[in-house]
Amino acid sequence: MERAPRPLPGRGVTARTAAAATLLGLLLTAGCTAPPGGAPTGAAASGGGPAQTSTDPSPTQAPSPVDPDVAAAEAALARLDARQRAEQLLVVGVPATDPATGDALLASTPYGGVFLRGRSKAAAAEVGAVTTAWAQAARDAGRPVPWVSADQEGGAVQTFSGEGFADLPTARTQGRGTADEVRATARGTGESLRTAGVSLDLSPVADVVPEGTARGNAPVGRYGREYGTTAEAVTEDAGAVVAGLGEAGVTATVKHFPGLGRVTRNTDTSADVRDTATTADDPDVALFGELAALPERPFVMVSSATYEQIDPGAVAAFSPVVVQQLLRGRLGFDGVVISDDVGEATAMADVPVGERATRFVAAGGTLVLTIDADLAPTMVDALLERAAADPAFAAQLDAAVRTALLAKARAGLLP
Repeated sequence: MERAPRPLPGRGVTARTAAAATLLGLLLTAGCTAPPGGAPTGAAASGGGPAQTSTDPSPTQAPSPVDPDVAAAEAALARLDARQRAEQLLVVGVPATDPATGDALLASTPYGGVFLRGRSKAAAAEVGAVTTAWAQAARDAGRPVPWVSADQEGGAVQTFSGEGFADLPTARTQGRGTADEVRATARGTGESLRTAGVSLDLSPVADVVPEGTARGNAPVGRYGREYGTTAEAVTEDAGAVVAGLGEAGVTATVKHFPGLGRVTRNTDTSADVRDTATTADDPDVALFGELAALPERPFVMVSSATYEQIDPGAVAAFSPVVVQQLLRGRLGFDGVVISDDVGEATAMADVPVGERATRFVAAGGTLVLTIDADLAPTMVDALLERAAADPAFAAQLDAAVRTALLAKARAGLLP
C-alpha cells in the first residue's frame, strides 16, 4: 500500500524553505525592490551601478510569494536568543491532575510544550481554563505558544475521562469499525481536546502487532493499543485517526517509529529492549512514511528500542540511521520528530541526562519529551554547550528549531 510521500517543508534546509527565506531577505533589504521582472533595482542592481530600466514590452513573471508560515517561523526565530531557541525543543511534563502547576514553570521558562502526564477526571472546560491562560500569557509576551500534549488514545491509555471527554474504546476495538467510524471517533476526541486546550495528541499508535502475539507484546498488544495485525489495516485506521483529529484542529503523532509491535518488553519499564526481526524494508516500517505524508502533517514519535536489523548499535531515538537515513531520507519525512519519554523511561536510565537531548537532536530529532520537568534545564544546557563547541551540531539545532517553529506557525501558535 505504497505511495510516494508528498514533500513537506519543515526541516529548515529544504529547497522550498531556503528559497522562501532568501526571497524574504531580499524583499526586506533597504534600497532593493523587485520589479515585475524579478531583477533588483537601486544599489543592489548591476553590481552597485545605475539602475537599468527595461524597455522590453513582453510579459514578465512576478516573483513567487513568500510562504507566510515560513515567514512567521523566521520572524519568531529572530526574536529568540540562543537559550530560548533550545528551550523550544523541550516538551516537559506537568501533572494532568493539577495542570495549574505549569503556570510558574512556563512563566519562568518558555519551553516548546508541555505534556499533561498521568490520568485526570477533570472536566474539559476546567482543563481548558488553565491551558488558555498559558496561551494568552505567551501571546502577551510575544512568545510562541507552547504545545499542550496528552496521551488520549483510548482504553487503557487515556489521559482524560472527565466531563466533556468521551469514554474511548481501545484502538483494537475502534479498529473493528469502518474507517469512517474511526475518523468520526477521532474527530470527537479532537473536539474535546480542543475544549481542554490540548493542541497535540500523542496518538495514534501505528505499531503492527502480528496476529496471535498481542498478549506477549508488553508496550502495545497487552493494552489493546494496536489498530490491526497487518500494515494495511493499521495504515487505514491510524490514517483515519490523523484525519479526524486534524478536522478538529488537533495535531496527531504517529508512534512509535520504526515500530514496537514485535518486542516483548516495554521501554518505559525495561532497559535494552530489542527488536530482532524488523528490517528497513518492512511494510510495518513503510506505513509510517505513508501516514507521515498525510496532508494533516502529523508528528512522528521515535521509539527507545534498538532494532538489530536496522542499526544494532544504537537506540532508535539516538540513531542517525533510523531517524536521518530511514525516516527523513528513505521515507521523505521532514516534519517534527518527537522522542518518546527520555525523562523517566528505564530505557534511558544509563544515559547521562544532557546526552539524552543532544544525541536525539544529532540523530535528526526535533522535540525532546521529558516527563520529568526537573531534567529539562540540564538538557537545555547540554544543547547549548554542544552547539558552542560543534558547528555541525549548531546547524542541526538551528534546523530543529526552524522545524519546530514552522509547525507552530501552521498550528496558529506563533505571535
